Amino acid sequence: MRRTLPIFGVLAVLLVAIAVANPYFLELPGFLAFVKRAAPLAILAAGQYFVIVSGEFDLSVGSLVTAEVVIAARLIDGDPGATWPVIALLLVLGALIGLVNGAVTTILRVPSFITTLGMMLILAGAVFLWTGGAPRGALTEQFRTFGRGDLGSVPWSVLILLAVVTAVVLLMRADFGRTLVATGDNPGAAALSGVRVPRAKTIAFVLSGLSAAVCAILLGGFAGVSAQVGQGLEFQAITAVVLGGVVLGGGRGSVVAAIAGAFTLEALFTLLNLYGISGALESAVQGVILIAAIALGSLSLPARAARARTTNATTHTTPDPTHAKG
Repeated sequence: MRRTLPIFGVLAVLLVAIAVANPYFLELPGFLAFVKRAAPLAILAAGQYFVIVSGEFDLSVGSLVTAEVVIAARLIDGDPGATWPVIALLLVLGALIGLVNGAVTTILRVPSFITTLGMMLILAGAVFLWTGGAPRGALTEQFRTFGRGDLGSVPWSVLILLAVVTAVVLLMRADFGRTLVATGDNPGAAALSGVRVPRAKTIAFVLSGLSAAVCAILLGGFAGVSAQVGQGLEFQAITAVVLGGVVLGGGRGSVVAAIAGAFTLEALFTLLNLYGISGALESAVQGVILIAAIALGSLSLPARAARARTTNATTHTTPDPTHAKG
């Protein structure tokens, strides 16, 4: 709780500052517009949380978002009848990319940083090769509804975000959530207690891929078709998770706080824009946050190493009843 409370305080301060700079923010349409802009990043951060809390990284989500938007536009090409089949295909593709990332990381034992960095480059190269830098095709109004349309007075993206948050919270409160946290905290101890560590980490990557697919569906409607639509989103998602107090290296952190970190990052960007501050500062802010998070994480490594040594020592010094005398 001590790690998660500060992010909500920072978010509250930023929201107040936005309201002072723009009183329209206090009205329901203004606030919902902010949530609508933050929804894709919040969903992506929820997926990134699964991977980071398990002790890994996923750098491929930004390129995956771009690839899925480009693929959707090319396959739909203005045909309303293709909308739902393509949406289903995007979700399957997201899960498949996550499965590949998880399998390479856990079976081939390639560090996830390298695995997902390679996947990021593969997807970026494939998109450029396919489009030549200029995406073709068009998304239908049915597809765009999820990113820019409303159900009554509430944007569809807000409703989708609420559904995702509910599902994620329930998942983390279930056995899988406790297993995932245990895996990131101490994989050796988790394996000794019967946890199938490779399976847990692979599922985390699959969930990250699915979140990228949902993010792409929302951004396709909100931002349109572009070969740069997902550029930098992987770093924004990691920054949001870190802002929420999730420890790089796994084993610590709340998914609700990670999502709050995404809203905090979006609020910070909104405030900078309101005061006319250069958008280049956004990258600098993300860099400072990531460096600070890694520094804090390195300070906790000695304590975690000592805990791991204690666990291993206890395991190896347990008397074997078959060798008991008498």
